[in-house]
Amino acid sequence: MITIVNPATEEVVGAVPAAVGADVDKAVRSARRAFDDGKWAACAPSDRADALDRLAAALEARAEEAARLVTAEMGMPIAFSRQHNAAAPCAILRYYASLAREMDTEETRTAVSFTGRTVVRREPAGVAAVIASWNYPIMLAFSQLAPALAAGCTIVLKPAAATSLSAYILAEAFEAADFPPGVFNLVTGTHQAAGLLARHPGVDTVAFSGPAKQGRWIASICGAELKPASLELGGQSAAIVLDDADLGQASSALGQLCFGNSGQTCFAMSRVLVPEQRYDEAVEALTRQAAALVIGDPLAESTSMGPMASSRRRNDVECRVRAGVSDGARVVAGGRRPASPVRGYFYEPTVLADVTPSMPIAQEEICGPVATVIRYRDEAEAVAFANDGFGLAATVWTGDSQRGLDIARRTRVGTFGVNLYEPDIGSPWGGRGASGQGTAYGPEGMDAYLTTKSVFLPSFR
Repeated sequence: MITIVNPATEEVVGAVPAAVGADVDKAVRSARRAFDDGKWAACAPSDRADALDRLAAALEARAEEAARLVTAEMGMPIAFSRQHNAAAPCAILRYYASLAREMDTEETRTAVSFTGRTVVRREPAGVAAVIASWNYPIMLAFSQLAPALAAGCTIVLKPAAATSLSAYILAEAFEAADFPPGVFNLVTGTHQAAGLLARHPGVDTVAFSGPAKQGRWIASICGAELKPASLELGGQSAAIVLDDADLGQASSALGQLCFGNSGQTCFAMSRVLVPEQRYDEAVEALTRQAAALVIGDPLAESTSMGPMASSRRRNDVECRVRAGVSDGARVVAGGRRPASPVRGYFYEPTVLADVTPSMPIAQEEICGPVATVIRYRDEAEAVAFANDGFGLAATVWTGDSQRGLDIARRTRVGTFGVNLYEPDIGSPWGGRGASGQGTAYGPEGMDAYLTTKSVFLPSFR
């Protein structure tokens, strides 16, 4: 069994089974039977859309239970959890239901190489393994489950070990929505179960969200099996503050983007790039944002910052901050455990000044509530700094939207925000390089779950 501990109280919340090979094999065989019998894969896309809408309604009925359970598992403040683990998954399901209703499964083209035509079919890829992360557990699961189901795939979900309890609410919702048996299957376990799932010959495609190290391991398994993999990995995103930015607006937004969910967000804007002439002003503004956060019980409505998800996560952030200080960074806010609450894995929102781009604290993913403030001399240097590292996300803060768009065109990232950063479920979202491959959201989010087949038809005389 895997014991799950509440990071705010250090008390045991519950336990789930640690799957072994036989369990993974049973789940995959169930998904395989459900796919091969054609009841889900071959049904009309509009019927799948109706099922997704039923699933959204079933999840909505369990919204408060799901939000509170995720908060108990990993410490996300309850208001934030309601948004990201209840409202957002339902919106994702309904979006892909609407796409399924409009889906064309066949396209006829005039053949180029012979006299006749070609019918190009878009068919479901098969059994999809979805290995989800712990930091936004339900939303990240549905960012892959929804397009996979809309495409006609059957699913085996392996949630992160620390957030496995909330995955059972998803299983209940699938049953309540009257999905055919075997379309959705759940296995809980450690990274070993994830590896068994990726390696299983009955799995056709794999989606993984989590740390880059584990993502490379999953990718190596899929590569050896000649199996496609979508990887949503980490980031160390840059926020470029231009000399004409409204620092009040920018710092307010960056406070959330740096410290929201205790900084445990893959696109956290943890590298704040500021022109030399506005450096002290920006440091002061971010320090005020850190001081305004209310640290405490994540189930309290007034709390804006909960604990780190585990003692290991907090220890890792502490080590990184200490190393940054040894390298020459200066702590201007936080950098320690708060005096209260006494129990729990809490860590103060931290602002580090005098950070240089070459420091490890500015190069490696922190995954904690730490903002590093870095000076730059001109726009070219700022863009170079932003391009030196992960390729998931970046932002620019400016009084001139065209200037911001010009900066966006010069950065090598998968997503970019001008005076905001808000992923749009109607548009592709994903990273480059060390941040992974493939996309979630938008019509493009279905690409990993569809395969093409060309049928050549000669003209008869």
